Amino acid sequence: MFPTDTTIDVRDAKVAVLPVGSTEQHGPHLPLATDSVIAWTIASEIAARYPVRKLPPIQFSCSQEHADWPGTVSISARTLASVVTDIAKSLRRTGVTGLVLVNGHGGNYVLQNVVQEGEGLALFPGRDDWAFAREQAGIETSAYSDMHAGELETSILLHAHPDLIRPGYESSDHLAEDRRHMLTLGLAPYTSSGVIGRPSLASARKGELLLTGLADSFGHYLGLFGLGTA
Repeated sequence: MFPTDTTIDVRDAKVAVLPVGSTEQHGPHLPLATDSVIAWTIASEIAARYPVRKLPPIQFSCSQEHADWPGTVSISARTLASVVTDIAKSLRRTGVTGLVLVNGHGGNYVLQNVVQEGEGLALFPGRDDWAFAREQAGIETSAYSDMHAGELETSILLHAHPDLIRPGYESSDHLAEDRRHMLTLGLAPYTSSGVIGRPSLASARKGELLLTGLADSFGHYLGLFGLGTA
C-alpha cells in the first residue's frame, strides 16, 4: 500500500487524497488492517479517475472502543489531529492546495473537527456519499446495523482483496441494535466476536458497486478546490 510516484510525477498535483485507516480487530474473518485497506482502495479508485495525488495511508488511529481484542493499536484523537494537520501544512509548502481525508474508520470523529478548523481540507466519504453507494450496491443491512466487519466491509474486500478474507464470514452474523453506551463501555459488551452486522450478505459484486458509487460521488469534492468534475 505505497504509491510509486517520483517527485516528477507529482509536481503538478494540486489536490491530494490521504487514506486514514486503523489497526483494529475485525472479527475472525477480516484482517486488523481492514479499515486501512478499505481507505487505500477507495483512494486508489479516486486516483484512477481524477487528477489527484494519492498519499500513503495512516494506519493507526482512534480505535479505543476495540481495546478488548488482541491486535488493536490506538493513538489519541489529539495525536491523529496533529499528524493530519502537519501533513496538510507540509503539502501546502509544496504547492498542494487541497487535501481530502479518505476515512476508513468510523471512530475517527476528530477528523471532522480537523477539516472544520483547517484550510483547504475535506473529508470523504460523507454520510450522503455512503448512502448513495450503499443504494447503488444494493446493501441490505442498514447503515446503523452494519457497523463493523459486516456486509459493506466484507463486500469491498471480497471484490478488491479476496485473498485477505478468512473462512467463516458466511456464519458470522451478529446484530446489536442498542449500543447507546458504546463510547463509555467499548464494543465488547455488544459482541463477543467483534462483528456487528451481517457479513453473510456480502458479495464481490456489491463491493465493486460500492467503490464505483463512491468514485462517482468524489467528483463533487474536486469542485471545492476549483478543479470541476470529471
